[in-house]
Amino acid sequence: MWISTSCEFSFEISVPTPFILMLRARRGSQQWVAREEYEVLPSVPVIEFKDFYGNDCQRLIAPPGPFALYCSADVMTLEHVEEAPGAPFVEIQHLPSDVLTYLLPSRYCESDRFYLLASEITQGYLPGYDQVAAIEDWVRRNIRYEPGTSPLPVSAIEINRRQSGVCRDLSHLCIALCRALSIPARQVVGYLYDLQPMDLHAWFEAYVGDRWYIFDATQYGRKGAYVATGYGRDATDVAIYNQYGPPVFPIEQIISVEMVNR
Repeated sequence: MWISTSCEFSFEISVPTPFILMLRARRGSQQWVAREEYEVLPSVPVIEFKDFYGNDCQRLIAPPGPFALYCSADVMTLEHVEEAPGAPFVEIQHLPSDVLTYLLPSRYCESDRFYLLASEITQGYLPGYDQVAAIEDWVRRNIRYEPGTSPLPVSAIEINRRQSGVCRDLSHLCIALCRALSIPARQVVGYLYDLQPMDLHAWFEAYVGDRWYIFDATQYGRKGAYVATGYGRDATDVAIYNQYGPPVFPIEQIISVEMVNR
């Protein structure tokens, strides 16, 4: 299916402010970008680079005054999330080298603290995909999804204690539980068609059966229409933008995700 995404951020900048951005849709096996538009106002020099995880990033210095970022794309993506019940656990010695980093504890995913809970949740399930699906379902049923309630990233430990959070937080807990069982898991940020309320979204992927599969504890069913902009260990790696110096926040943010015909 074809999805048209767009985001617009408006700032009021007081001093020259360095930004690192991650707004462009990823190219990959599960999505194809046919059209893309990127605009910075006022126009300033922009340097493109790929980060450690292969995300397309841009760096620039925003001048004092009004400053705006705009990015849109038409993306062909999966209409339904691919499922693979029974897909096996991949033994560590057989994992690709670039997947190994997603086994380790990270800032917001303290997987070394969750082995007992992960084992309890997945007791009786086949190692691999079925364990991840059990974790996704447990988090969906036990942690309240409350959009707009957590402006700053929160760790898996805190979310498990609080029992509520935004999409980013629920994915942190799922990732920590997966890694506790030696299943590689990573956070994804981007867009989801028909998300309510509409905003940027975060979900997670787990590596089983020799490939990555999408999971999302905030949604019911296996609908697709996800458009990824970044992959990483947790929210530390997949911020849509990072700025340095005196903190600045968008004075306006507009997110749009629509189905289109091509």
